[in-house]
Amino acid sequence: MITKQAVLDALRHLEEPGSKRRMTESNLVRDIVIKEKGVYMSMSVSSRNDSETGRLKEETERALRGIGIDSVHIRFRSMTERERSGPVSSAARNEPPEIAVGKDTIFISVASGKGGVGKSTVTANLARALAAKGKKVGLLDADIYGYSIPAIMGIRERSELDGNMVVPIEAFEVKLVSMGFFSEDNAPVIWRGPQLGKMLRTFFTLVKWGELDYMLIDLPPGTGDIPLDLHSIIPLSKEIIVTTPHANAVHVAARAGELARKTKHDIVGIIENMSYMAVGGEKIPIFGTGGGERLAMELNARLLAKIPLEAPYEERPDLYVEGTSLFRETSQAGRLFAKIAGELIGCLRTLDRIPAL
Repeated sequence: MITKQAVLDALRHLEEPGSKRRMTESNLVRDIVIKEKGVYMSMSVSSRNDSETGRLKEETERALRGIGIDSVHIRFRSMTERERSGPVSSAARNEPPEIAVGKDTIFISVASGKGGVGKSTVTANLARALAAKGKKVGLLDADIYGYSIPAIMGIRERSELDGNMVVPIEAFEVKLVSMGFFSEDNAPVIWRGPQLGKMLRTFFTLVKWGELDYMLIDLPPGTGDIPLDLHSIIPLSKEIIVTTPHANAVHVAARAGELARKTKHDIVGIIENMSYMAVGGEKIPIFGTGGGERLAMELNARLLAKIPLEAPYEERPDLYVEGTSLFRETSQAGRLFAKIAGELIGCLRTLDRIPAL
C-alpha cells in the first residue's frame, strides 16, 4: 500500500521554481490523498506561471510513476506570506484534521454549480427530515461567503464556547454551525482562500459535534477553494448535486459533479429543485423540463426527487414552519424530503461507513 510518506519521499528532490527551495522540506506539498493508484495533492508556488507549473507537474508525475502511481491531480496555490518567508512547522501543514465526530458518521455534502438553485434550502430540509426519522444529524454551513442556513432555520442566537470548543446550536433536532453565528449584523465576510480553509477546518475540529449518524455539509456553489478543501479533508464523503430544470443550471451543475467524480467521491443522487409550480391541480414548469434527468444521465447518477417551487411564506404560511423556510411535513415538498431521507438511510446503510480521519 502506497503511503503519504512514500509520496513525500518520492518528491524529496523537487524544487519550488521561484525560490529553488525543496518542496517537501518547506512543507509546500499538502493535502495528499491517495485513492487506489491515484494521488490528489496541492502545491504552493511563488508564481503560477503555466510553463513552470507544467514542468513541476511533469516532474511530479515522473517521480510518482516510479512508486506505482498511475494518475496525479495537483491543485497549485499561491504561496502565503508565511510560506514565502521560509518553512512552516509540521503542525501548520494542511493535512486532514482529526474531525470531532463519531467514527461511524456518514458525511453528505450538498453541492451545486451556481447560486440561486435552492441548495441551502434543500440541505436544511433534508437535515430536518433525517432528524425526524430518529437520526442524529449535524449540519455544517460551509458557504462562508453566502451563508443562509441560520435564516432558513429561523435561528437568531449565537454559538457559545465550552472551553476552546464551539457548541453547535440545535434546532429541529439538528446540530448547526454556520459563519452566520459569528458574523455581526449580517456583515459580509471579506477573506482570502487560506483564511477560508482555516475556518473550514475549525468547523470540523473545534466544534463539539458529538456522536452523529449523518453530517450534511452545505457547500458554496461552484468548484472554488472550499469544495476543493473539503474533498481533501473528507476524502470519502457522499455528494448530492442540486439543480433546477433550466439548461444553464444543469450545465454548471455538471462541473460540480465532475469535481466529485475526479476526486473519487460517490454521487448519491441529483435533486431537481423548483421543478414546477402547482396551480389549480396543474403542474406549470417555470424553468423548463428535463434538467434533472439530463444531469443524472450525464453523471451516471440517480434522480432522487423533483421538488416543486412553492409560494413564499407571506403568501402560503400553511406550507412552512413559522419563521423558517422549512416545509411542513404535510406539504408536498415536506413529503418529498421525508421520502428522500428514508431512501438515503436505506441505501447508505448498505455501503461501508466512512471512518473518522
